[in-house]
Amino acid sequence: MQRIGRVIHVTTSRKAVVKAEAVPKIGDRVVDEKSNIVGKVFDIFGSTSSPYLEVAPDLIDPYSLVNRLLYALPSSRTKGKVKRGKADE
Repeated sequence: MQRIGRVIHVTTSRKAVVKAEAVPKIGDRVVDEKSNIVGKVFDIFGSTSSPYLEVAPDLIDPYSLVNRLLYALPSSRTKGKVKRGKADE
């Protein structure tokens, strides 16, 4: 579990904006301090020295996330990597 930052506000499209301390990958699952699933990383924006994250919450009330710390769970998918056995060679 990687601490990604604190929610600073919720957009009109109901996405949570996080001031990033660490930058996860788009699509990584996001949890709160109690390991409850909150949503997924939707977008990364801003400068590389001071990035922000947009999290698409799975909650009915995303406004409850404001001022809370969020954490990322790295996804287990392996993009673009194909494992080949001896039969494939």
